Amino acid sequence: MNQQPAPANSVSRILTASLIGTTIEFFDFYIYATAAVLVFPKLFFRAADPTSATLESLATFALAFFARPLGAAIFGHFGDRKGRKATLVAALMTMGPSTVAIGLLPGYATIGIWAPILLALFRFGQGLGLGGEWGGAVLLATENAPPNKKAWYGMFPQLGAPIGFLLSSGIFFILSKTMSESAFIGYGWRIPFIASALLVWLGLYIRLKITETPEFMKIIDKNERSAVPFADVFVKHTMAITLGTVITITTFLLFYLMTVFTLSWGTSALHYTKSSFLIIQMISMLFFGLGIPLSAVVADKYGRNKMLVVATIGIMVFGLMFAPLFSTGSLAVTAIFLSLGMFLMGLTYGPIGTALAGIFPASVRYTGASLAFTIAGILGASLTPYLATMLAHNYGLAYVGYYLTGVAALTLIALIGARTLMTQNAD
Repeated sequence: MNQQPAPANSVSRILTASLIGTTIEFFDFYIYATAAVLVFPKLFFRAADPTSATLESLATFALAFFARPLGAAIFGHFGDRKGRKATLVAALMTMGPSTVAIGLLPGYATIGIWAPILLALFRFGQGLGLGGEWGGAVLLATENAPPNKKAWYGMFPQLGAPIGFLLSSGIFFILSKTMSESAFIGYGWRIPFIASALLVWLGLYIRLKITETPEFMKIIDKNERSAVPFADVFVKHTMAITLGTVITITTFLLFYLMTVFTLSWGTSALHYTKSSFLIIQMISMLFFGLGIPLSAVVADKYGRNKMLVVATIGIMVFGLMFAPLFSTGSLAVTAIFLSLGMFLMGLTYGPIGTALAGIFPASVRYTGASLAFTIAGILGASLTPYLATMLAHNYGLAYVGYYLTGVAALTLIALIGARTLMTQNAD
């Protein structure tokens, strides 16, 4: 076979393509999370009381996390068989239309029971797309990175999380300040969902210009592609998928406690206004964004495992401070609480993608890293807002913190067990 080699990706093109894709995907995901708390209970569900409607809305929020492993398996299969580039484009085009469809969906008053059914269906589509997006974006970055800068390159797709959140929260904040409550509920919330179509086209344009990663081209040249990557991950790499999943659970749990749960609890039980709470959440996102590159620098210098161990111990301690900091009734103290939690989130989230990529060989890396990440999403995030709300209502906020500390202890044990495994396929 006499093929001309594809031109190498420039560093700026690699990092831009990995960053913009995850920014778009997380923007889409977060506007749903915000709307699930502020809008959907009133619009898409018929419930006897506001608490029941909120819980039903949060249940549809959880649905996407169960779709993500399916997306990881499907897109991971093609990512490991056909290539990273085409699969990343397909993942983007799965989530984007699902998000726009939510923005066009009539409410319960118009189409009755079909409103929550279709909402759940489109939410499933969001999860399916994100299940294939994240792993590919991380591999696009890390498989093009120099050996001593893998965590630094790998943190660029991770930056999509705080940027996407800031964009989504910023839009909802502007809408809430410029519209009446009735106008916001009536049509204003739909604007970011429909406008996401423009972001999807931008991401598509950039990703179509990248070339395949060098490591995947080596797999093709050596004829080392796995016939069934999903099966190989669980049969040949059982320890990697198990430890990788447990290592990642705390990352998800902390994030959705600090975003969805705190927004719901803060604007209901603690009676903060929607706009003031969104402001302090956006401030906390800056600390999230700060923690990501800081953790990458430390991880490249001292090791990913050591960085994640330090971050996890910090999260365990933070869990014990959860209730004292979040129940003061002071907006300033709550801002400190959110910023501290999100800074710890940045420290654990920054190197997690590079760490997961490092425990799987290149032939099943897309599938393995994506599945570990998305299964952890089910265990650590899917029901977190629901369970945390139930714990807080029935036992008090302290038990939400105990929940976080207990799960972080399990992650710490997994990190200790994965010290050797985490670097065996890193270079």
